[in-house]
Amino acid sequence: MERRFRLTRSIEFKRVREQGKSYAHPFVVLVVCPSQLDHPRIGVTASHNIGGAIERNRAKRLLREAMRAFIPTLQPAHIVLIARIPLAKASLSETRQALEQLFHRANLLSTQHDPTV
Repeated sequence: MERRFRLTRSIEFKRVREQGKSYAHPFVVLVVCPSQLDHPRIGVTASHNIGGAIERNRAKRLLREAMRAFIPTLQPAHIVLIARIPLAKASLSETRQALEQLFHRANLLSTQHDPTV
């Protein structure tokens, strides 16, 4: 995921978590906050209850890779993805399906999207 699409500072994560609306799935929690930019900015996080560093990093890499296919079709917003414990054992296709469900619920997809692209 390109740097311009990432939330990087802790204050940005905090603002989205406090002001945004959340949508839950067994694999991931999506928190969305409106943005004035012309593209989405995404932050990914995984807490210690996911597991050790290896499991947390795998969960974050999995979410970032699943997000790459969605970025061109997302509405401008600040998005935080919070990994949940079952994500550690999920496949890439399962993760993409989970994100697609969450994006539909949050009305973030601007056009029809094929996550296999």
